[in-house]
Amino acid sequence: MRRGPNASSLRLPGPWTHRAVSANGIRLHVAECDGGGPLVVLLHGFPEFWWAWRHQLPALAEGGYRVVAADLRGYGESDKPPRGYDLWTLAGDVAGLIRALGEPRAHVVGHGWGGLIGWTVTALHPRLVLSLTSLAAPHPLAVRSAVVRDPRGQGTATARYAAAFQLPRWPERSLRKDGGARVARILRDWSASEWADLEEAAGHYRRAIQVTGVVHSALEYYRWAARSQLRAEGRRFAAAVARSPTVPVLQVHGALDPCVLVRTALASGRWAGREHRVDVVPGTGHFPHEERPAATTAILEAALRSS
Repeated sequence: MRRGPNASSLRLPGPWTHRAVSANGIRLHVAECDGGGPLVVLLHGFPEFWWAWRHQLPALAEGGYRVVAADLRGYGESDKPPRGYDLWTLAGDVAGLIRALGEPRAHVVGHGWGGLIGWTVTALHPRLVLSLTSLAAPHPLAVRSAVVRDPRGQGTATARYAAAFQLPRWPERSLRKDGGARVARILRDWSASEWADLEEAAGHYRRAIQVTGVVHSALEYYRWAARSQLRAEGRRFAAAVARSPTVPVLQVHGALDPCVLVRTALASGRWAGREHRVDVVPGTGHFPHEERPAATTAILEAALRSS
């Protein structure tokens, strides 16, 4: 197999500190800005890595928070074991990370898959979570329901990309081909027109997907999601995450998100608890924290202050 770029090349410089943290039996890479206050854990989505939070890391630290952006299992400099790409284990990674950072609880902020992990951590490890903010990620059961009950809407939107990810080998080759060119197309197709530094971001994400082991690990998230629907594990997971949160929950969703429809996000209210709010950002696609960083950061700061 052709070796990709060294993962250490993703330690991009900035007003943050890079380090490795042992959690849940693996090593996770994190970038940290310490403003001295409560812990905020930032979880990226596909096809990103910790750098997706480059705008929010220093801004939230200036607001007085200890802010940690992690590379999820299988991404960036974090370990890439052959197994563990299910939401049970991924939530365990985040729970272990919070404990390893020496904090009793954390505000959890996640985008895409990071948001799905955030919902799961809040359900399975409620004592560790101060608040949940989910960007472009409805509750897992809202997604599951919408794919079946809204086949022409969310079902079609999901099938456009996730169905092909179930195939063996070909998706990995497709995403790595031509220096990760398909990753750049995904970013353009899933976003709106306001992403100012899209080309710079695409360059970093193209390189990140070529790091050895990353592309297979990233696709295993999607494969577990599909396989689990046909197994008893999926029923057990659905029952486990159906518990309503007792902490504040904010959803931030792009009005033009082509992957996860606004109506799917709104359907999360059934499982989101009493302190639930949805903020739909106009003119924004699947990546609100990158497409409209100032507006999204302001929303996050307000939510954290009120939690």
